[in-house]
Amino acid sequence: MLFYMTAIIVILVDQVSKMIVRIHLAIDEDYSLWGIQLTHIENSGMAGGLFQGYARFFGIVAVLFVAGVIYYRRKEGLNTLGEISCAFLVGGAAGNGIDRLLFGQVTDFVVSRSGNGVLNMADYAIGIGVTLLVGGYVVQSLKSWVCRRCSVRY
Repeated sequence: MLFYMTAIIVILVDQVSKMIVRIHLAIDEDYSLWGIQLTHIENSGMAGGLFQGYARFFGIVAVLFVAGVIYYRRKEGLNTLGEISCAFLVGGAAGNGIDRLLFGQVTDFVVSRSGNGVLNMADYAIGIGVTLLVGGYVVQSLKSWVCRRCSVRY
C-alpha cells in the first residue's frame, strides 16, 4: 500500500505543478518563487533536450520502465526503503510519461541551481528514487560485509 500511495502522490504533485505552470507562465517566461528560479519550457525529447520530437517514443519507454519496476518489486519482496525508492521511480516515470503520451512534450520549469538545466517534479522524484535505491543497497552491502567480518549472521 505504501508503494502505491507514494507513487500516486508523486504523480499528483508532478501533474498539478505542471498544470499550474502551463496555466500561469507563458513558454520561456521566467518567475522567481521563494528564491527558486522558474522558467516554463516544453521539451519534446528527453533529458537535456536530446532527441527532440521523440516524446511519444519515450512515453512508451516510460510505460515499459514502470512495468519493469513493478515486476521487479513484486519479484524481490523489497523492504520499506526499497518500496519507497521504487515508488518515487514509478511516480516520476509515470508523471513524465503522461506528459509525453498526452501532450507530445514534457513541461519543465525548475531551473536547476547545479546547472543541470530545467527540470520538473517528476525529474526530482526519479533522482530521489535512484538515491534511495543506491543508498539502500550500499547500507545493505555494508551490513552484510560487517556481519561476515564479525562472524555474525544477518
